Amino acid sequence: MCGIVGFTGRHQAAPILLDGLSKLEYRGYDSAGIAVRDGEKETEIIKAKGRLKVLAEKTNGGESVPGTCGIGHTRWATHGEPSETNAHPHASDDGNVVAVHNGIIENYQELKEKLLRKGYSFYSATDTEVAVKLVDYYYKKYGESPIEAVNHAMVRIRGSYALA
Repeated sequence: MCGIVGFTGRHQAAPILLDGLSKLEYRGYDSAGIAVRDGEKETEIIKAKGRLKVLAEKTNGGESVPGTCGIGHTRWATHGEPSETNAHPHASDDGNVVAVHNGIIENYQELKEKLLRKGYSFYSATDTEVAVKLVDYYYKKYGESPIEAVNHAMVRIRGSYALA
């Protein structure tokens, strides 16, 4: 079963995200990842296959990933094998949209085919990456706010899910 955590505030996000993910360990998972934003810099995404301990070691307990805003995820594979590539968070090609997802997107294959026709490419085998790129598509198509892009995407996505 997956788990999602998020943080924004005055403190460093990565250690808080790792702590939140550790509280979800009892649910079972095969990989974990975090995305942290540090001001205007690009969002840094770190993923690890296996236990949360591997992710904590990769990030020195979160200390090597500065920033005060972030999301984290533990994954139990439903689409795509357990791997670092399929671990969340996922990002659009330009890094404009970064997200984690809990649940299942039933029509992800149909949406993926549409996005492939629109010129998008995919690096993972997950339904989550499809959701990320669908939000990116609507953001670029309509030029509206990120909230409006998410709203457009949610109208198209079928399933039982949560996104951060």
